[in-house]
Amino acid sequence: MQPAKPVGRGRVAPPAGSGPPPGPAATASRDLCYNVLLKLRIRNLTRDKLLATEAEVADTSKKRRTGLLKRESLPQGEGLWITPCEAIHTIGMKFPIDVLFLSRTKKVLKIKERMPPGRIAVCLWAHSVLELPAGTVAATGTAVGDQLEFEKVI
Repeated sequence: MQPAKPVGRGRVAPPAGSGPPPGPAATASRDLCYNVLLKLRIRNLTRDKLLATEAEVADTSKKRRTGLLKRESLPQGEGLWITPCEAIHTIGMKFPIDVLFLSRTKKVLKIKERMPPGRIAVCLWAHSVLELPAGTVAATGTAVGDQLEFEKVI
């Protein structure tokens, strides 16, 4: 077997005879599995309240850009965790949302309740943002300083 050869920009070509690299179908299949499997159950540990049972994760540039913009609504129990993120907007959205700005340790730094469409919110020291259905913060009593816990669900 031949050693790998540098291709440029820090990449290495696979050894000869090892077959072609995965094509678009393999990449799409891997991404689909990743998207389907990665849902989160989010609990407010401080208040012992469940915030979301099936929150999606926006951890790529494309997912962060799209966010909730293509959705007609955000049902109770759902949400979107955007990471990394320190600012969001609701321009073009069709419904209000509750917004939690979180630290790296998932502590709540700032809250915007019932943020209507057409607004911008920023928290420069935030690491990520959790978007929830409007009314979730009030219903659970979530407050600045609360500690959240994220658990993967299938």
